Amino acid sequence: MKKTSGRLLELLGLMQARVDWTGPELAGRLGVTDRTVRNDIARLRELGYPVDATRGRTGHYRLGVGAKLPPLLLDDEEAVAVAVGLRTVTGVAGFEESGGRALAKLEHVLPDRLRRQLAALRDATSAGPVNTDSNVEDPEVDPAVLTEIAAAIRDHRGLRAFYRDEERVEIEPYRLVAWQRRWYVVGRDPATATWAPYRVDWLTLRTPGGRGFRPTDFPGDLTEFVVREVARTGWAVHARLVIDAPAEEVIARINPAVGTVEALPEGRSVLVTGGDSLEVVAVWIGMLGIDFTVESPSALVDHLRVLADRYAGAVAGSA
Repeated sequence: MKKTSGRLLELLGLMQARVDWTGPELAGRLGVTDRTVRNDIARLRELGYPVDATRGRTGHYRLGVGAKLPPLLLDDEEAVAVAVGLRTVTGVAGFEESGGRALAKLEHVLPDRLRRQLAALRDATSAGPVNTDSNVEDPEVDPAVLTEIAAAIRDHRGLRAFYRDEERVEIEPYRLVAWQRRWYVVGRDPATATWAPYRVDWLTLRTPGGRGFRPTDFPGDLTEFVVREVARTGWAVHARLVIDAPAEEVIARINPAVGTVEALPEGRSVLVTGGDSLEVVAVWIGMLGIDFTVESPSALVDHLRVLADRYAGAVAGSA
């Protein structure tokens, strides 16, 4: 017979995987007697897991809604972090089903307060295309800020914030989007009715928040909008390049996460892209393998001149 601790974990896993179990079903799966199952159910209750039961020959056991957080021993921020991680995994090929099951199990045993927070994050979150080649350090985002934004989306409550520590903004939040390993909240400006993605790590929420609002459907494809607008406004450095190749060729060479491409006459195109530094942008556009001209910014032109001199010096005098 299995040790009690191992058997309890297996019993808990079975009850999380299916809604209802009869005593004989559980006994058969665990290889124990019905009496042992009843004793193990009592031990789970002592540990803080709520287990509902109906008596009789056709009685069933069911894992109830979590009444308190232990014995998971997760605080609020840890629970949010686990949910965010599982939500991300469900968007990775090969992990959609298992990640979804794990997230459902976690939500099932949490108290109502945390379960509502996690549900808000799940329902308010989307994932865009990912550039797996990026080596830029990820910005830190306070889980409490994500939770607050998700709750505002759920409750149709406006946000008031400082953006980039200076600009005051008021947003009717629509959706949280994870893109390029960063978090954005897509929202509508109630004064101008314009939509924009806001980097969450650049937001400092103000209290009290904004007023309640009636939600408005987003006019278009959300992922396409975020990719386009972040390429235009969401980087520390933005670049506009004229590429000596048709748009189709440029699109075939880039990850959709790095920017947008516009067709020009005579077989050329415009690439709007960006990065967290001039160095990152310079390296990336050099890897395109296509001739280009920088329209902006001028600082990128200066940086490329420095690189050109450095590379020229590296090959000077070579055979």
